[in-house]
Formats: sequence, structure tokens, C-alpha cells
Amino acid sequence: MSQVQTPALLELRDVTAGYAQDIDVLREICLRVDAGKITGLIGLNGAGKSTIIKTICGFLPPKSGTISYEGKDISGIAPHQLIDLGICCIPQESSLFPYLSVQDNLLLPLLGRRKQFAQVAQTRLQEVFALFPVLHQKRQQAVGGLSGGQQKQVEFAKAWLQKPRLCLIDEPSIGLSPRVSEEVFVWIEKFAQAQMGILLIDHNVRRVVRMSDRIYVLSLGQVTADGTPADFQGDLHQQVQQWLGLNF
Repeated sequence: MSQVQTPALLELRDVTAGYAQDIDVLREICLRVDAGKITGLIGLNGAGKSTIIKTICGFLPPKSGTISYEGKDISGIAPHQLIDLGICCIPQESSLFPYLSVQDNLLLPLLGRRKQFAQVAQTRLQEVFALFPVLHQKRQQAVGGLSGGQQKQVEFAKAWLQKPRLCLIDEPSIGLSPRVSEEVFVWIEKFAQAQMGILLIDHNVRRVVRMSDRIYVLSLGQVTADGTPADFQGDLHQQVQQWLGLNF
């Protein structure tokens, strides 16, 4: 008897999108993210990985196909509605305001939101400071004066404060030292342990494969392969090159 698959937290079905009317960057993308699981997305620069996140977040409405979240169609959603749905994005580029303090940056996404957010904001803030003690020490300091690794902590702490159901994470370790990068991957695993669904993009392919529950390979805007970490055993470098359609 075949096992019944539980509904996806996030699912893309045959999604095609592009920045110009006659140029498709993404072509019939199908992928899913489950609650409490890490879904890895790997591919060369320019393959369309970040474009997938922009499309999910509503910055680039799909030309065709559907994006569903908790079973509801959110294709072309307005980006400002994401937090109310429980969706958070940690982008590759900084989303912080350098002249605001650490604490103000953390609380900014909750300002003007639903009343229950305001009621629990201070409680969540203390929880975040317990998880990231260096941010408690620097809570009144302007974010622009922090190191790159500390600013990345603020990005993750801000996401944790929102208690999202789904977190989209784009190249979190880029530009960081190996030690800080390892801390970043530990934070991502903590997010999954808290039952968040994670869509993870990172240039450290081996690390993504090792920590993901499912991996998708993207090449020239199309998913060319997917599987579990067990499917990626062996010569990973050669295998990924083959799946990306490269000659070696």
C-alpha cells in the first residue's frame, strides 16, 4: 500500500515567471516545502534560485502555474502580506536599517501589525536575546556598526521574532567566515526544529545536501533533478555537474 503524502506547507506547481514578457527565467517549476523540514535548492549562479524566492514573495508574479501555502493559492501575493500569513524571508542582501538600533530593527516587522503581535513583542524580544546574547549586549547600538556576522545574527533574530511557519533563506553564509557560517547553519537547523518549513539556497552545496530533507537542482530555470540526501551520495561534485547538464 502506497504511503499517503501529507499536504505541503508550500508548493509550486508548474510555475513560469520572468522579468520580461517574452523571456522566462523560471520554466514550469515544481517543488514543495514541508513544515519542520529543510528543502535545499542548488544550482549555478544565474540558474534562477533567487528568482524563485522573489516569485514566492510576490515581487515577481508568475505568468502561469500556482503557488500554494497551507493549501491556499498565494500566487502574486502582495509582499507586505507575507508576515500576516506567517512567511518570512532572509534575503541575500541586508534588509536591515543601518542607522537604527539592533532592538529597533528587530521590532520593526511587528510595528503596526496585528494586535497580538504587539502584545507578545516584548516577550519574544527577551527570548531572542536569550538565543543571541551578543545582540542583547548591543541592543542599543546602530546595526551599521556591527560586524558582518553580527548583522547576520540580527537577520536571523528578526526572523525568529516573527515566529513564521515558512522561512525562505537566500545565501545566508555568503561573505562570512567559516566559523560564522557554521553558526548560521546551526540557526537554520533550530528553525526547522521549531517546526518552521525552510527553503534554503546556499553556495555551499555539500552543506545544503547534508542538512536538507529534500534537494532540488535548478539549471537554466528548470528543475533538472530532485531527491533526498541519500540520492546524492557518492561523488557529489561529478553528480551535480551531470544534473546541471555540464561537461566535465
